[in-house]
Amino acid sequence: MLEHGGRLREAARRFGIPLADWVDLSTGINPWPYPVPPLAPAVWQRLPETDDGLEAAAAGYYGSPLLLPVAGSQAAIQALPACFPPGRVVTLAPTYAEHPHAWRGHAVRALPAAAIDAAVDDADTLLLVQPNNPDGQHFGRHRLLAWHARLAARGGRLIVDEAFLDAEPEDSLVPLASQPGLIVLRSVGKFFGLAGARVGFAFAEAAVLDALAERLGPWAVSAPARAVTAAALSDGAWQASARRQLVEASARLSGLLARHGLAGGSGTALFQWRPRPDAAAIHARLAGQGILTRLFDAPAGLRFGLPGAESEWTRLDAALDRLNLT
Repeated sequence: MLEHGGRLREAARRFGIPLADWVDLSTGINPWPYPVPPLAPAVWQRLPETDDGLEAAAAGYYGSPLLLPVAGSQAAIQALPACFPPGRVVTLAPTYAEHPHAWRGHAVRALPAAAIDAAVDDADTLLLVQPNNPDGQHFGRHRLLAWHARLAARGGRLIVDEAFLDAEPEDSLVPLASQPGLIVLRSVGKFFGLAGARVGFAFAEAAVLDALAERLGPWAVSAPARAVTAAALSDGAWQASARRQLVEASARLSGLLARHGLAGGSGTALFQWRPRPDAAAIHARLAGQGILTRLFDAPAGLRFGLPGAESEWTRLDAALDRLNLT
């Protein structure tokens, strides 16, 4: 099993701090989630139906009707490799570890960003997270489309995981995902703060979606999760407000980290990344104060999610001050 953020109970046991006394910054999930509306009792009593409005809401929000709802983008990440014959896969290093892990039956090369362009012509699949997790690297739209054209011309494919892109919808490749050789994954877990609903979407040409649906089987997403997600994807006013709030909060977090000696790095609207050779020590010292961050060791660095309540910002500020990193 690969490690992920959100392992708060494990941290509480390890550091002997009660669960309620933690500030969890380990996940990159919106701390101000979409307000889930009351659900009709029938939603819990009936099998999911595909005419309940979810597909229409997703097509309107993301920009393409060629979609498949999945149980979180993780379900698609795990099932997609079996939809294609064994081949050569290029991905970024570092990146979300579940991607290369899922393709381990193929020949996988994890490369730094500077080496991707030269590797495209020797790959069947290019797999990228946009913006990248954990370091926030962002690839220009023209570059992605050029890579896709080179791959598709040889029957290859570009797979882009846009789990953290909702604050920058103009950069999405979803509207182009009907083209052969382009697959885009989206999730409502991060931007909408609905990770527990386990809902995501795959966008691709019909043949790929059919192959993916065959592997995932019927009723991949529960009826309650479908209802909540349809409401969230249809609420344009909430989405616009959330984008502004997240961008402002991420800038605030970046500034706070810089004031305490954690300058540099990069980030997205949902997290900040700080490469540090002493990341493990900083992670442990913050955890000892009930602040949970996400630790990475290759390369060594910390990912900070956004604090939510003002009291959490105050606690992070005080905890960093005690580290005396400046």
